[in-house]
Formats: sequence, structure tokens, C-alpha cells
Amino acid sequence: MSRGGHKTMKDDGERRCIVSRETQPRHGLIRFVVSPDGLLVPDLAEKLPGRGIWVAADRATLEEAVKKRLFGKVARQDVNLPDDLVDLIEAGLAKRVVHLVSLARKAGGAVCGFEKVKSWLADGRARVLLQASDGSERGKGKLWTPEGGRWFGHLTSSELGLAFGRESVIHGALAGGGLSQRVVEDAERLKGVRETDGGEGSAGKGKTTK
Repeated sequence: MSRGGHKTMKDDGERRCIVSRETQPRHGLIRFVVSPDGLLVPDLAEKLPGRGIWVAADRATLEEAVKKRLFGKVARQDVNLPDDLVDLIEAGLAKRVVHLVSLARKAGGAVCGFEKVKSWLADGRARVLLQASDGSERGKGKLWTPEGGRWFGHLTSSELGLAFGRESVIHGALAGGGLSQRVVEDAERLKGVRETDGGEGSAGKGKTTK
């Protein structure tokens, strides 16, 4: 209860997954809305009007929501779902991460290339290490997760290349700041949805440190 005697509002940063029924931070879930014509729309930017329907950012959980027709049950109406809903979500999240890394690059908060990334790591400037999932494990193992930072390896070399304006990129790094935090949050959601072997070589050790 607040100082004035009014009940405090529930933390706006948490939402309930319709599959697990568990409440968790909203950045670990994906928001959906139902359009006026009954189409289920993934609201990855969380800006669309309407009642939000939330599902954990996990491929198996999303597939379960589809299989059990939970979206329609929660919305209490007939809901039309795209046949490739989960794949559309994966593609959308990958696009968001690429876009955010590109914004960081343009603002001077991101670099790519083995030597530049290594320099940033050595100087303590890098807070997030990005490595392509299809890159050489031997090469990726020569770099390390920033102390107290994060590692992410679920974008392909061509996707990382798009972020840096190149055909292909294996190694990238982000400086600290709010934009990097947004990259981490969307990258974690992509990690949960994307089916990949992870590319977890030596650089992946300790990647969950914060």
C-alpha cells in the first residue's frame, strides 16, 4: 500500500504466459493482439492497440499455444492463425535484433571484425559479444565473454553482416547503454524461439553472466 493509503499497482513489467500461467518479466514473453477481423498478430514492438495476449518466448511453448488453441480461448472468440506463426515470429525477432545492432553501429556503439572486437574486449569497452552461429568454432573460441557482460551466438553470419553493412560478419561487439540492453532482450527472445545448435564454442562459456 502506498503512503497515501492507496493500493500500489502491480509491476507493469510483468505479464502472465497463457500456457504456463506463470508471471514473469515481459521481456521474456511475446505479445499478441487480435485484429478487428480476427487475425492473430504478433506485436513484437508491443505498440499495437488492443488486449495483449502473452506467451513465453520459447518455441515449444508457442507451438503448444497453437496446438491447444489457447489464443482463441483467451480471446473468447474465433481467431485465425497463420500456418507458419512461429516461423514468422522467429523471422521478426531476427529482423529486430539486426536493426538494433545496426542502430548501435551507426551511433558508434558497435564494431565488427576479429581484431576490433578483440581490442574492445581487451579495453573493457565491449559489454556484449556477438558471434555468428555458423562461424568457425576454432575462431570464435579465441574471443571471450566480457566480464560481467553477455554473449550471443544465434544470428547467422549473413544476418550479422546485414547489421554491419557487410556481406558476412562472424564477430561483433556492443558497448554498454540502453540500446545494447534492448539488443540483449530481443536476442534472448530470439534464442528461445530459434532452432539452432547454438554455435557454443569456447566463447560461449560463461555467456549467461551479467
